[in-house]
Amino acid sequence: MRGGTVSASVTCRQCVSRARVPLAFIKQQSFLQRMGFILSKSMEQNFQKQQEFMLLNGRLQLERQLLMQNQMRERQMAMQVAWSREFLKYFGSFFGLATLGLTVGAVKKRKAALLGPIIPLGFILAYQMDMAYGSLIHRMRAEAESIMVSESERLDLPHGMPTFESIEKSRRAKAHLSSLLEK
Repeated sequence: MRGGTVSASVTCRQCVSRARVPLAFIKQQSFLQRMGFILSKSMEQNFQKQQEFMLLNGRLQLERQLLMQNQMRERQMAMQVAWSREFLKYFGSFFGLATLGLTVGAVKKRKAALLGPIIPLGFILAYQMDMAYGSLIHRMRAEAESIMVSESERLDLPHGMPTFESIEKSRRAKAHLSSLLEK
């Protein structure tokens, strides 16, 4: 060590040449290397925390999506039941008037055949009552669950589940066709 300098080949591995480097520079390099290690450790911890946060955020997003889809399904089912109840009011009125009219006509004309339409209309009324106020939805759900368990092959889509590649292939084909039509 001469005059506060050290040979670079001895202490500084990063230097390729044998230039003379001041001792203060080497101490600064050593300090920076230690700081780099500390910073790298800190960055690694921050990276792990960020990964955990992203995983948690993804999970929350998926849970929200599932809840939203379930709420939409419940609203659609509620609308279907409400529609059935509303339809039942109108159909019940029609059935009552038709039954009254057909009965009066059958008695006056002494033709029992006029009572024939009451039977199929009665079945329709019974179905609508079961849909609106009965247990039809519960029976349908139980049957759907049974089909999903024992006959799942009936639920398969033609050509299987759509994939990203199949969707892209279709999109590209349509884009190619539209560009040909423009020419």
